[in-house]
Amino acid sequence: MDSIINSLGTLIYATLIYTPPLVFAAMGSCFSENSGVVNIGIEGTMTIGAFTGAAVAYFTGNAWVGFLCAGLAGAAFGLLHAIATVSLNADQTITGTAINFLAPGVALLISKALFNSSDTPALIDSKLPMLFNGVFDGNSAWSRFFRNIFNNYATSFLMFALVLLVWFIFYKTRFGLRLRAVGEHPRACDTLGINVQRTRYIAVIISDFLAGLGGACVTMAIMNQFRPISIVGQGFIAIAAVIFGKFRPQGALVACLLFGFCTGLKVVMGSNNVISAQLISMIPYVVTVIVLILFVGRSRTPSANGKPYVKSR
Repeated sequence: MDSIINSLGTLIYATLIYTPPLVFAAMGSCFSENSGVVNIGIEGTMTIGAFTGAAVAYFTGNAWVGFLCAGLAGAAFGLLHAIATVSLNADQTITGTAINFLAPGVALLISKALFNSSDTPALIDSKLPMLFNGVFDGNSAWSRFFRNIFNNYATSFLMFALVLLVWFIFYKTRFGLRLRAVGEHPRACDTLGINVQRTRYIAVIISDFLAGLGGACVTMAIMNQFRPISIVGQGFIAIAAVIFGKFRPQGALVACLLFGFCTGLKVVMGSNNVISAQLISMIPYVVTVIVLILFVGRSRTPSANGKPYVKSR
């Protein structure tokens, strides 16, 4: 019985560790997609956020400053995406793809210039803090179980607060109503005096700000440094989670928990050395493909999503 409780606690711990990057990126994707702008550059934005967070935390010694700067770095690329897609009516998919190439390249270039390496130095005292550390110090199975659940990084708790905040913005504020209206009927919004371009600018910048924070979750919590392979597919998995969740924050959270559980399962199963490590590593990606096959046709995208908008004169 104790072994079952320990295994369950370890699996929950791993799920809470690997889910926050997906949730932050998925909430960002919800903003851009609901405004009518496709943002597949989430992967690249997470990469620049992962590097910026680790580098700034290393130099300042303050994890929260690094975490905030990671979001700001992502927002800078969000501004580029907004200028190209909203102001210049560039193809949104091509622009997002360009960011997926540009952002990692910029991260590696700066890393080489600052550290003469593609990797940043390891964070020793500058990682994001763990909450409830030392609260559950007993040796019983249940003490270890609750220690696994609650003695976790701050991002594991922030992600739930973020989902509540995004849900409130979407469905309880005027901005959220206008955001969703712009994604459905931009011309009708224009005739009502709603500034469609400004709303989309804000949505895309918020989108990449949150994606940058998601990248920092990887290098400042899961890992302790930036590496070129720090972000491998998380951005695309987050986009799949948004599709699975029907472009709603609460639905995206459920999908992210599913994908985080799959990653946690990969880690727990990998420690047993019973099944091939290559097969175990495929679990999150196989589940992503299955989810896309089953739900992409059923998920209703905002009507104006991906379509360029020219302001009527």
